[in-house]
Amino acid sequence: MMLRFATPALLGLTLTAAPVAALDLDALNDTERAAFGEQVRSYLLENPEVLLEAFQILEQRQAEAEAMADQQLVAANADEIFDDGFSWVGGNPEGDVTVVEFMDYRCGYCRRAVPEVAQLLEMDDNIRFVIKEFPILGDASMMSSRFAVATKQVAGDAAYKQVHDALMEFGGEIGDVALRRLAEGLGLDPEPILARMDSDEVTEEIAQTHALAQRLQISGTPSFVMGDQLMRGYMTADQMLDIVEAIRAERE
Repeated sequence: MMLRFATPALLGLTLTAAPVAALDLDALNDTERAAFGEQVRSYLLENPEVLLEAFQILEQRQAEAEAMADQQLVAANADEIFDDGFSWVGGNPEGDVTVVEFMDYRCGYCRRAVPEVAQLLEMDDNIRFVIKEFPILGDASMMSSRFAVATKQVAGDAAYKQVHDALMEFGGEIGDVALRRLAEGLGLDPEPILARMDSDEVTEEIAQTHALAQRLQISGTPSFVMGDQLMRGYMTADQMLDIVEAIRAERE
């Protein structure tokens, strides 16, 4: 094994006083190898910042590798992410940057993200926003998503957005009675929506989104896709806006 040193400090770890360009560790005997190891240990104990610098570089390389892998995942699934043909689209439908959110109605951080997304769309009127129904937190999550998707299929986009917002604020137990009252409070007829909830059409939409999330290695909510970037976790409006502006700058 040939070990090359790039700095005078590391060159000092060699066992002779004469300048050495490279050290062949395999050529060392046991005594020399032990002495060399002790020299390395002493140097690191006297200069622990070297280890911190190494860990920082390792973390940076890992983050870059993960970001590159996410970009490849987004590129491979772009059509389903940005234009699946059934997910609700808001903001500016003709916007130059699309923000996609995978959400769950029982997720506390998804609820915290609601005003942040609203603020983002107020600050920038050229963003296309897509909601992905991704229920992963139990039966109440699934029932809520089924109700929301059924509303969209039965009553259209505007009714879906009303129900979506109401479910994000709802604090009680989810059940047929609660959902019926929620729909009635919004001026919607609950019967056709409730009848649609367990249909194959609703099941298929949610299943497709789950399959997409699995391919994207998304296991938590909220998760966002912006441009070619996949961001897992809660984000503020300012953080999202910074990414949107960076995406635009890269296109120029």
